[in-house]
Amino acid sequence: MAKLKIGVLISGRGSNLQALIDTCSTPDFPAEIVLVLSNIHGVMGLERAAKAEIPTAVIDYTEFESREAFDQEMSEVLEAGGVEFVFMAGFLRLLSDPFVERWYDRLVNIHPSLLPAFKGLNVHPRIIEEGARFSGCTVHFVRPALDDGPIIVQACVPVHQDDTPDVLAARVLEQEHVIYPMALKLIAERRVRVADELAVIEDPTYPSQSLINPAN
Repeated sequence: MAKLKIGVLISGRGSNLQALIDTCSTPDFPAEIVLVLSNIHGVMGLERAAKAEIPTAVIDYTEFESREAFDQEMSEVLEAGGVEFVFMAGFLRLLSDPFVERWYDRLVNIHPSLLPAFKGLNVHPRIIEEGARFSGCTVHFVRPALDDGPIIVQACVPVHQDDTPDVLAARVLEQEHVIYPMALKLIAERRVRVADELAVIEDPTYPSQSLINPAN
């Protein structure tokens, strides 16, 4: 089976990108990153890609008159790079409906909460303010609505009473680096399908499962 060709969208430091790069570095891994695309020049994620000898592209969103025009350019660059499946890794732009439809069921995102709870921005302060006892992160297929779509993998972490937003964010990020590669492997092995807007893992005995609960 040919390796699945992945494109990764970034806007910043690219720590989740690095987790995906490390996962794909194994020779027999069933996916390869063929393009890293940023909407901002000079971010650390581009350096990470260059170090791994992965092609990069930058499309400056400020040069476009509309979100749709920017997204159209992104799609053309992704397709020209041979991308078959897109992973968002800290990409700080809302996507237009045409882009989402063009990559329907071939576009995933990771969000730092247990969706459908706490969609949007400023997640960790809101979680602490609400007194939630648990948080986590979610990998999901992208749909036009914000932070919506079939859930592939989640990880759960506790919220401690003395947590600050930064401390909680760091605890969640550790699990993001676990479940994003997990989701990539499931997708690359063609073990995930969408049925009635639910993500179904084809092999229920697969050891990763779809929810992990770290001990701390």
